[in-house]
Amino acid sequence: MKNRKLLAADFGASSGRMVLGEWDGQRIKTTELHRFPNEPVHAAGTLYWDVLRLFHELKQGIMKAGEFDSISVDTWGVDFALLDRYGALLQNPVHYRDSRTAGMMENLFADIPKERLYEITGNQFMEINTLYQLRAIQVHRPHLLESTDKLLMIPDFFTYLLSGTKLTECSAASTSQLLDAASRSWSEEIIGAAGFPRSLFSEVIPSGTIAGPLLPALREELGVHGAQVIAGAGHDTQCAMSAAPTNHRDFAFISSGTWSLMGTELSAPITDATAFSANMNNECGAENKVSFLKNITGLWLIQESRRQWRREGKAYSYQDLEMLARADDGPTCFVDVDDPRFAPSGDLPGRIREYCRGTGQPVPEDTGAVCRCIYRSLALKYRKTLQQLRHCTGQSYDRLYVVGGGAKDGYLCQVTADACGIPVQAGPAEATVMGNLGIQLMALGELKNLSELRSVVLASANTREYLPGGMDNRYEQFGKYEEQGEAYGTVTHQHT
Repeated sequence: MKNRKLLAADFGASSGRMVLGEWDGQRIKTTELHRFPNEPVHAAGTLYWDVLRLFHELKQGIMKAGEFDSISVDTWGVDFALLDRYGALLQNPVHYRDSRTAGMMENLFADIPKERLYEITGNQFMEINTLYQLRAIQVHRPHLLESTDKLLMIPDFFTYLLSGTKLTECSAASTSQLLDAASRSWSEEIIGAAGFPRSLFSEVIPSGTIAGPLLPALREELGVHGAQVIAGAGHDTQCAMSAAPTNHRDFAFISSGTWSLMGTELSAPITDATAFSANMNNECGAENKVSFLKNITGLWLIQESRRQWRREGKAYSYQDLEMLARADDGPTCFVDVDDPRFAPSGDLPGRIREYCRGTGQPVPEDTGAVCRCIYRSLALKYRKTLQQLRHCTGQSYDRLYVVGGGAKDGYLCQVTADACGIPVQAGPAEATVMGNLGIQLMALGELKNLSELRSVVLASANTREYLPGGMDNRYEQFGKYEEQGEAYGTVTHQHT
């Protein structure tokens, strides 16, 4: 082993950062070099990602890093860039929260049955998935597909801009609902049934593949030499999964951020009727592992509520909101955090009040009551998902590992332990970056496997334990309101 300097580009759904990792053969020391917002842009009725601005910020981080051995980019899943035959970007990638996918799931099911889709891909059914975004283009903008030479998932697009190599890394591809979960290659059956051009899709490669050296023009522009570009685990959830602070074989985890990704690690996908009924997700991970998980709306509810309060002239920090939630002692109310009404941006506190009013619950009027409702609803959704996870895998899971930004939220961790009835081990908050850097070390031959990587994380990161208290008596109440919310949603949608 030798000392290495590695650069992690970590782009989340609300912000991005460039982090330098220094490896001394035993531990990874991290230094944040550059942080920047990742704000979507509304233009002419469409919600876009400003990816060229993100690439500009990525280059600023490279210039601050000095010389380094390698770089890898991780991002959110499902979204993609379209390139023409000259390798130029055809349009800014569209944000997964854009409304273009409305009705596209049912449209697609006319070509291939829902059950067959799950049998092939093992992917959770969400309208934001790449498959339904492509169907929306096919229906509304077919000329765009006719002009497209290659589709690259967002992390692969940045790998291409850095190295000039067009490839598809497995973890990013596995968020698309177009990947065969067993063969880890594009599903010819789905692509054919949907009528997409097969030429759009480049070869799927394993996580931790070296894409090539940094482009000569970039080396000259940015003043660096010799760095390798590594297609690590492009989907940030799989980076976080790789850095779970445990060497136990069977463990339950939550990667907690804008989304909560809750699940476990398996050696093979589960696509049977039980998993289909629970709408569980199978994703490719590092070392050919499978992340068997559920996508749950996470701290988006707090983030977007905070933006709404800011629009109203109330500037709260996240710490302020956590304290207000802790201090609130009003009547308990719950929402289904995955209700479609909470997906778009806008007045989330108003929608939460509307939901509670429509389901006959106490209405949370002030800021603390809204935040308490969100936190407790998340915790009880985690409990429900843990039960589904146990049912699908046959494992008991006596501890829950919470990594990512949500690990810093002590109130959320505590109510999660209370609701799930098992200890919560929180941290590291920087799991995504640690996983990104660790997978680079695996690609460079400095670490042998995930077990070694997780041992490094255990040696390098601090964690905190939260023991369960008493929230079991709230679960039955939550289930009742969740069912009422589904019925209320049906009635609401019939009148809109």
